[in-house]
Amino acid sequence: MSVINWQWLLVISSSLIFFFLSPLAKTTDEFFKATHKNKAPNTLMLTGSLIISWIFAKSITIAANLGLSYGLVGGVAYAGYYLSFAVAGVVLYKIRVDGKYESIHHFLTSKFGKSAMTIFSLLIAFRLFNEVWSNTMVIGSYFGETGSSNYYWAIVIFTFLTLSYAVKGGLSSSIFTDVIQMVLFSILLCVILWNIFSVEDFNVSNVVQSGTWSFDLGLNLLFAAIIQSFSYPFHDPVLTDRAFISSPKVTRKSFLWASVLGALCIILFSIIGVFAQQQGLSGQAAVQVGKFFGVLVLLVINFIMITSAASTLDSTFSSFSKLLVLDLGAKNSLTFGRAVMIAVAILGTLPVFLDAEILSATTISGTMVIGLTPVFIFWKKSVPKISFFLSVITGVIFGFLLVFKSFPTSLIFTTGKYADLLWVNVWGISCCIILYLIPSWIKK
Repeated sequence: MSVINWQWLLVISSSLIFFFLSPLAKTTDEFFKATHKNKAPNTLMLTGSLIISWIFAKSITIAANLGLSYGLVGGVAYAGYYLSFAVAGVVLYKIRVDGKYESIHHFLTSKFGKSAMTIFSLLIAFRLFNEVWSNTMVIGSYFGETGSSNYYWAIVIFTFLTLSYAVKGGLSSSIFTDVIQMVLFSILLCVILWNIFSVEDFNVSNVVQSGTWSFDLGLNLLFAAIIQSFSYPFHDPVLTDRAFISSPKVTRKSFLWASVLGALCIILFSIIGVFAQQQGLSGQAAVQVGKFFGVLVLLVINFIMITSAASTLDSTFSSFSKLLVLDLGAKNSLTFGRAVMIAVAILGTLPVFLDAEILSATTISGTMVIGLTPVFIFWKKSVPKISFFLSVITGVIFGFLLVFKSFPTSLIFTTGKYADLLWVNVWGISCCIILYLIPSWIKK
């Protein structure tokens, strides 16, 4: 049987297993808040769900490619985004315990008004919309060349199969399957690393010595990731929805563990790229390393992509449904919640046929939301409502400057790839914080 046929077998069989094992949500609490027998997810379940829902197909593809381009530095740089969990865990714990807020939307509406909540909702809707196509495109690339019929069929079928069990149980299904997918990911990653370190002349010292710790070769991205981690998590409802379903202490512990373990997973996966670099391979690192070891390892790598993409996709459907039904109060019913999932699955797949860039879902939205930094980091500070709008709009402007490469080069003080990303964020976040605080200074 060919590799493609094996891949189809893995996709269909795993999706069917998830469908039959997933719980059927009969109440809105089960569907939107993942309660099971009136119990919220425990630390282990929540930690596993957080990690695997963020180790999505495009992130591990990028991690492996950064390992290929920059060595270990590339993997560490991308892992910098996992500081987001620690930041969100601490801040949202305080918002729940000290502020007595029940959700981010509750917090924003109370402090800045409905208009602020509406703008925030548009930002996260854009984020969720991007998550659909940016992950399924990765899956499609494992079944055929971009634009081929196999490529499109893989995307459509994979999206439909994931949607089927997400519709059945909502967030309950998402978290239940996340735990299974996290176990699978861990086992499969160990299999890949065991094969890599079994190769003669490749060992830990090769990994440690790979790459150069300089701005030109990876540090631009590392510092940009750290800066964005103070705003990035708050515009990702896949992450923040999970911050309000368990007790505050369980949530904080889970987020802190997820920060450490998630970063470790990304660094370990980037070793695939480091190995590709050492062997002189080129192209997509994960694919080339899979081909290097033969069909079995290639299938293992492909199955990791399938499970990680599915975990993100079902979480995206659940979060979009919750956004419209609970957060925006459109219509509190299971039928409407399931209909929203189907709609976002269809609309989110359309950009696949427009050849959209995979990376844009991460880098563009990540920069555009830097205006959220002072909103959440200084959440206790009393400021006029205008502060929210000044900061958020400024962040969006800096995001567009990055997209259209219009940022003045005279304000970029390092060289190499991602230098513009780093300095747009440095100057942008500085401006956002100042503009956020100015109205309160004037008021005093």
